Amino acid sequence: MRAYLTRRLLAGAVQLFLLVLVVFVVVRATGDPTDLMLPAWASQEEQARLRQALGLDRPLPVQFAHFVASAVTGDLGNSLRGRRPVTEMLGDRLVNSGKLAVFAFVLAIAWAVPLGVLSAVSRGRMLDRVSRLVAIVGLATPNFWLGIMLVLVFSLHLRMLPTSGMGGVEHYILPGVTLSAFVGAGVMRLMRVSTLETLEREYIKLARVKGVAERFVVWKHAFRNALIPVVTYGGMQFGFLVGGSVVVESVFAWPGMGRLTYEAVLFRDFPVIQAVVLVLGAIIIVVNLMVDLLYGYLDPLIRQ
Repeated sequence: MRAYLTRRLLAGAVQLFLLVLVVFVVVRATGDPTDLMLPAWASQEEQARLRQALGLDRPLPVQFAHFVASAVTGDLGNSLRGRRPVTEMLGDRLVNSGKLAVFAFVLAIAWAVPLGVLSAVSRGRMLDRVSRLVAIVGLATPNFWLGIMLVLVFSLHLRMLPTSGMGGVEHYILPGVTLSAFVGAGVMRLMRVSTLETLEREYIKLARVKGVAERFVVWKHAFRNALIPVVTYGGMQFGFLVGGSVVVESVFAWPGMGRLTYEAVLFRDFPVIQAVVLVLGAIIIVVNLMVDLLYGYLDPLIRQ
């Protein structure tokens, strides 16, 4: 197991390096950030001085080597726009996005996994048809539209929940529900399909022949093995929730990584973009590693 984890970590480090390299090249191909930082009437001499002050006049390989060397020591550089250390900008934003992502993920799993199992058990009946309809609606509904509708109903009309910002538990409900709709719908459909496939396996049929109660067949024997593909999908979606919720964070004015990434791309803030990619890539690598460890817990054959 230790050798396996070591190989996964090394492979993840290589993938992270290649990802940062690609982003480094692509974002610089979009243009010069000094065009946005200086007024339109600025002279070429002023632009050259600003480029030199920001270190953008150096060759690209030198800039990339400097970024990687600094990142290894924990220095992610300074924001071109805010003139602040990037680590300070990422700190609170990452924590805020992480809190919202955990809340939305737990909420999605709490309703989607049981509903997926019950839908598979009642295949073809009313509960199954309603569950599939809920999943289709959840997958087809755009996040920004759902968020706006929730704000209109529960904030403006009913005045039950706050419209935006970050504070107590009540501030998490609307953005959490908005984010969990798509993830939960996908988990529910996958859980239904996986449970149906598991219920057709020989050891499930053998348990039924032996007279094991149906609830034990479903929740003890089938449920655990049916979770394996759901764990994979959930790990992928958690990384998306942390860094990919740009629209939802904008709708609810949530001070997280999504809004920071959007602002950095808008103003071509290279150090912030590179740091965001590095941090999110590391999070996804760690989540995937945890998923692999969870595989071993769910299926003893994988451990062997």
